Amino acid sequence: MAGYIGTGAVPQATQKRDSFTATAGQTSFPTSGYTPGFVDVYMNGVKLAPADFTATNSSDVVLAVAAVANDTLEIISYSTFEVSAQTFTGDVTASGGTFLPTGDTSAGDAAAMGYAAADGLVLTGQGSTSDVTIKNDADATVMSIPTGTTGVTFAGTPTFPDGSINIADLDIDGGTDIGAALVDADLMVVDDGAGGTNRKATMSRLATYMGTKIGGGTEFISSTGEMSNVAAASFTGFDSSKYDDYVFRFNYVRPVSDNQKLFGHASTNGGSSYDETNGNYHFNGLTDTTGFNINHQSGAGDDTNEYGIVGELRLFKPHASTYTTAYAATVVWSMGGYLYRGADGDYRGSGYLFTTEVNAIQFKFGSGNILSGEISMFGIVNS
Repeated sequence: MAGYIGTGAVPQATQKRDSFTATAGQTSFPTSGYTPGFVDVYMNGVKLAPADFTATNSSDVVLAVAAVANDTLEIISYSTFEVSAQTFTGDVTASGGTFLPTGDTSAGDAAAMGYAAADGLVLTGQGSTSDVTIKNDADATVMSIPTGTTGVTFAGTPTFPDGSINIADLDIDGGTDIGAALVDADLMVVDDGAGGTNRKATMSRLATYMGTKIGGGTEFISSTGEMSNVAAASFTGFDSSKYDDYVFRFNYVRPVSDNQKLFGHASTNGGSSYDETNGNYHFNGLTDTTGFNINHQSGAGDDTNEYGIVGELRLFKPHASTYTTAYAATVVWSMGGYLYRGADGDYRGSGYLFTTEVNAIQFKFGSGNILSGEISMFGIVNS
């Protein structure tokens, strides 16, 4: 275009031109169509200012002042254009504008951003480790979606504002049952002080708490489980701030040797040693022994049809500063399947008095090991 002065010409493919010769008083001129805001109007070769005409309905251009006969109008409309399937080798900057995708992404896209009416902004990716990765200004991964999964992995500890997670959506590990009995070492989550920090606590703490709220009752403390040829069974779970009395239950406790008596030996140092002094224990107010006599009326044996000792021993207020009183009620399965029932009242006291509390107890036969059976300890909770 030799001799052209000014900015480069607009390609014809992006503009349309409509020419008119006006009649007297004509104001409206029907065009072949335009995009509002993309129209230039020339009258007799002079470009009109935007205030001199109206072009809003995409078809008609209306003059503010009527034309006279034989005035010539040229209306030039510019078409918008679309760029598709373009490749950019550098950064793309939208200065002062926004990127507005209108189509969804596809499953095979390596890295794509799109829009879907139901999903809104859509990010799709395919990587060998992660499909989508969000990084911070230090190029460190903040969040990622592992390849081929629907889960999100956080590189750090996510922070959620208080109350932002609906309690109905808090379903840990699918909410499946533990599939086993709860034990002291199992953990639960508690809000420390209501509105405080969420912390872990063991089930044993729950048992302690319940003991302070129930207001009395029997509480399991510990058990030997099924014993197998052990020398003795010791219990140290005494707590004078929580329990007044204790109950020990014997389930078919058998000796290795024949015709044996089962004794309970007290400790005043938490189980470091046990008192087996003859004369420090008494039953029925008559006989001195080396311990609380569980089955003094009939010895337990290990022969056929001798199934051991069944029953219980009660310790009354062993933390008292006077003496410890015990009561045993048992059944002994003796040889031939005979049952011998016995009930004994015992107490521990040198000269009928001791000033140190009993805080552990050990059970063992007068001679030989414990062959089998189970002993369990219960505490009577303070009111």
